[in-house]
Amino acid sequence: HLLGANSIPMATVGEDFTPYMNWMEKHHMNTTHMKVIEGSYTGQAFITTDMDDNQITAFHPGAMSNSHENKVSDVSVADIGIVSPDGRDGMIEHAQQFSEAEIPFIFDPGQGMPMFSGEELTTFVEQATYVAVNDYESQMLQDKTGLDLATIASMVDALIVTKGGEGSEIHTGGEVIIISPAKAQATQDPTGCGDAYRAGLLYGLMNDMDWKTTGQLAGLLGAIKIAHLGTQNHQFDLTKIEQLYQQNYGESLF
Repeated sequence: HLLGANSIPMATVGEDFTPYMNWMEKHHMNTTHMKVIEGSYTGQAFITTDMDDNQITAFHPGAMSNSHENKVSDVSVADIGIVSPDGRDGMIEHAQQFSEAEIPFIFDPGQGMPMFSGEELTTFVEQATYVAVNDYESQMLQDKTGLDLATIASMVDALIVTKGGEGSEIHTGGEVIIISPAKAQATQDPTGCGDAYRAGLLYGLMNDMDWKTTGQLAGLLGAIKIAHLGTQNHQFDLTKIEQLYQQNYGESLF
């Protein structure tokens, strides 16, 4: 949204969602497909992080378990999508719906990966256009599917593996593009950095940027996020992004 893209979040939420819905509307976000489930609370995650970025997460899915009640076809026009951690049935159905509608999408299993068998994860990869995981998740994906990174990469247009402060790797077209990390002004809170990175991926793909540029933009957004406490307390505009991109990578973004 901060990049100026017309993003359409889709989720099932609880009766307690009103304050956050108001926050979304205040920031001019599309709330059309935020479906309130009566008698449920919104999914909640409490994440404890130490100085080495080790995390312990306590999670209650609540209304998220009803995510399958939303359909990809509810959105009249979509150029690209992303299937991120959600209710189990919703993730399976939304991936299938994107695939059947021939809408390119990123499969981003994240902390939802343990919910699925190796066979189910292989099906996700077969349906997806892109797969995005961190280094820990990439190992889990290989272990559960029995497929190595090269094989997974050969099944999609690109396999993106993030490595925290070490940058990221993009496996595409039989090669591996190494993305150098952007410099963070501070290290406050890693929670939400992966989401910021994926926003950069989506923006780059929507605007036909090459993979190196897309990965560098994504890494820059993650570096901006880590300098702020909380997942959505950072602000920027495209002018600031262009300035920081040039500072980090010595070239123009736009």
